[in-house]
Amino acid sequence: MSGPDEKPKGSLFDALRDRNRVVTSDMSEVVPHGLRVATAFSWRFLVISAAIGLAIWLVIQLKLLVIPLMVSILITALVWPAFSYLVRRRVPRWLAIVIAVVGLLAIVAGLVWLVAWQVGEQWTSVQASTVEALQQFRQYLIDGPLHLTPTQLDEVLIQSWQLIQQQAELLWSGALALGTTVGDVAAGTLLALFILIALLADGAGIWRWTVRIFPRRARAAADGAGRAGWVTIVNYSRTQLLVATVDAVGIGLGAYLLGVPLAIPIGVLVFLGAFIPIVGAVLTGTVAVFLALVYNGPWIALWMLVVVLGVQQIEGHILQPLLMGSAVKVHPIAVVLVVAGGAMIAGIPGALFAVPVAAFVNVVVVYLGARAWETGLKPTGDLIWDTVPRPRRTRS
Repeated sequence: MSGPDEKPKGSLFDALRDRNRVVTSDMSEVVPHGLRVATAFSWRFLVISAAIGLAIWLVIQLKLLVIPLMVSILITALVWPAFSYLVRRRVPRWLAIVIAVVGLLAIVAGLVWLVAWQVGEQWTSVQASTVEALQQFRQYLIDGPLHLTPTQLDEVLIQSWQLIQQQAELLWSGALALGTTVGDVAAGTLLALFILIALLADGAGIWRWTVRIFPRRARAAADGAGRAGWVTIVNYSRTQLLVATVDAVGIGLGAYLLGVPLAIPIGVLVFLGAFIPIVGAVLTGTVAVFLALVYNGPWIALWMLVVVLGVQQIEGHILQPLLMGSAVKVHPIAVVLVVAGGAMIAGIPGALFAVPVAAFVNVVVVYLGARAWETGLKPTGDLIWDTVPRPRRTRS
C-alpha cells in the first residue's frame, strides 16, 4: 500500500513521452530558428505535393470520365450567358436547353461542313502546289548556299520527319490524351453531351449536393469559393470566345483576300487554337503564315504576318478591354508557363484545361484566404493574376 503523499508510478508510455519532451526542448534550443521554420515548411510542402500527385494519378486513371466532364463544364460556361438570358426572358427551361444544345451542335456541324467543302474544292490545286513547292525547296537546298547533296538531303528529311512524328505522338499521347479508339471518342462525346444537358437542367441542384459533401462548418466557405470560381470560368470562356471569333474572322478573311488557299480551314484552326491562350494564337498564326509562304511566296507571307499581328493587336488592346473591361487579366508569362506545364503533364487536354483550372484555383485560394464568405466582400488581393471581375471606375 502506498501512502497518501506518494505519487503513483507512471506507465512506460508516460516515461517515453516525458523523455521526448526533454529531448525536444533540448533540441529546440540547439537547432536554429530558421532551420526549424524551413523544416516546418518542408514537410507541409511534401504533404501537399503528395496530395497533388495522388490527385493527378487518380485523374489519369479516370481520364475517360474526367476529360468529358471538363469539356462539358467549359462548354456549359460558354453557352451559359445565352442560356441564362433565355431563362431570364421566361423561356421554359427545357426549351432553353434545347435551343442551347441544338444551336451548339449546329455551329459545330456548320464549321465541319465548311472545312470539308473547301478542302474538297481546293484539294487538287493544293496538292499540285504542295508538290511544286517541295520540289522548289529541295532544289534550293541543293543549289543554295548549303550545297547539300541529294543523299544528305534525303537523310535530313527522314530524320526531320521522324522527329516531327515523335513530338506529335508525345503531344497527342499525353497522360490525359483522348481515347485511343473510335469507341472511346464516341463514348466520351456522348458522356460530355449528357453532362452538358444535366448541368444546364439542374446545375444548382448538383452544386448543392456537392457542397453537402463538405463538413457542415466548411460548407459556407466551399459554396462561396465555388461560386466565385464559376464566375471566373464563365468570364474566361466568354473572353476566349470573343478572342477566338475575332481572330478567326480577321485572319481567315485576310487569308481569303490575299489568295491563300484553305482560308476557311485556317479560320477554323485559329478559332480552335485561340482557346489555348497566347500559345494557340501564336501557333495557328504561324501555320497561316507558313501556308502563305509555301503557296503564295514571301511577299504574300509577309502581308499574312502583318494581318495576323494586326488582328491580334486589335483584339488584345481594343476590343477585349472595351467589351470585357478587366474581367480576366492574365500575365503572358503565367499563361505560357501554365500551358507548357499542362501540356507536359497531360498533352493537348492539359494545354486546353491548364489556364481555366489555374484561374479557378487562383480565385478559390484568394477567396478562402480573405475569408470572403464571412465578410460578404469580394477579395481584393490576387494570388497569381487578376481573374476576379472588377467594377469599372466612373468619372465623377
